[in-house]
Amino acid sequence: MELFASTVPKTAENFRQFCTGETKNAQGRPQGYKGSKFHRVIPNFMIQGGDFLNGDGTGSTSIYGTKSFADENFTLKHDTAGLLSMANSGPNTNGSQFFITTVCPPSPHFPFIFQLANTPPAHKVPTPFLNNKHVVFGRVVDGMDVVRKVENTRTRGERPASEVVVAMCGEM
Repeated sequence: MELFASTVPKTAENFRQFCTGETKNAQGRPQGYKGSKFHRVIPNFMIQGGDFLNGDGTGSTSIYGTKSFADENFTLKHDTAGLLSMANSGPNTNGSQFFITTVCPPSPHFPFIFQLANTPPAHKVPTPFLNNKHVVFGRVVDGMDVVRKVENTRTRGERPASEVVVAMCGEM
């Protein structure tokens, strides 16, 4: 992952500290993404994780001592696959949850999408409806193949049928 700390420093730092586990909970124990689940998967759209409190999309916390923090800015747009963005429940409700986009808009060089019979839809749907609602704060630099595996896991509704767990995370 590459974090866009120069554009959204508070948001990037919140994610970074949950990756390293350096933030402690009220009992003084490290808290973060290690061992947490991707609890929501929508093929051809996004995968969502980061609820290490409840594991189901209802938990939220931040490194700033509050459940959530304000939207930093909406400078970066949801215009390609592999973007790291804050999941929220409305304006100024950013916490620990995030999502990674799995869709991208058609290229001007290849505006047409061909799909073979019995294959999943192509990953070419723009997501402008996310802009100005969710803060983009990073991107997948290496490991998009893992994102695609998570995206293609079997689901029951939007929940993975089997657990998809963050085995290891940190800072490089």
